[in-house]
Amino acid sequence: MSARILDGKRVRDEILAELRPRIAALPRPPGLAVVLVGNDPASEIYVRNKVKTCGELGMFSEKLTPPASISTGELLDLVRQLNARPEIDGILVQMPLPAHIDSRAVLHAVDPAKDVDGFHPLNAGKLVENAPAPRPCTPNGVMELLRRNGIDPAGKRAVVVGRSDIVGKPMALLLLHANATVTICHSRTSNLARECERADILVAALGRPAFLGRDHIGPGAILIDVGINRVDGKVVGDIDEAAARELASAYTPVPGGVGPLTIAMLMRNTVESAERRVR
Repeated sequence: MSARILDGKRVRDEILAELRPRIAALPRPPGLAVVLVGNDPASEIYVRNKVKTCGELGMFSEKLTPPASISTGELLDLVRQLNARPEIDGILVQMPLPAHIDSRAVLHAVDPAKDVDGFHPLNAGKLVENAPAPRPCTPNGVMELLRRNGIDPAGKRAVVVGRSDIVGKPMALLLLHANATVTICHSRTSNLARECERADILVAALGRPAFLGRDHIGPGAILIDVGINRVDGKVVGDIDEAAARELASAYTPVPGGVGPLTIAMLMRNTVESAERRVR
């Protein structure tokens, strides 16, 4: 039996199609401001795709591109100006920021109601207690992918490899809220292969190309590959795709799996913010 491919593009298109009538029902287009500091090539591609998707949906987007030399204080002023603008429903500060900037202070300065990345500590706290709030886009996109493919995490053993604030930790919490039994693994985990091999659902978010291979995958596991790594001009995930095809019951390809969902969930968070603020 060959593994089922979990197609992120199909799910993205479903989510965006559901947003169109909600956008049309609003008295004004939802507004997203994206702040891109400096000129990191990968960040520029992400931002271009976000702005393009806004345009396709009939949303208002504004891209701000301060130079890499901007100070923390100047960037905080810029964020506060966006907080005060009524036509802006979502503010996204593209990470990573230059090393001299206090990234945490910048993320904390975003109005929690406009924090469409779900990174503000208030929204992170609401995620912990499972209260309504914007959820981080990539982990929430993974949950949509599972749901729309008929995969219920309840009662399953889920292993998340990676403990970042952006993916690993919120992914573990969302799976926990969906009644999975969750293990978080990281660079200090002893016998990583044994922990991974026990997983019914294995989420790879460690940023190391094809690092998880045959030894890490239990027969029939569901594999969610969040990794985006560039190797010799090719984009590859954190899971060895040949091993995934052979051993898994279902897996997300890279590219075309989790990636498309991140922007779809960003758009949904922005529309929901506009709906709340219009009400």
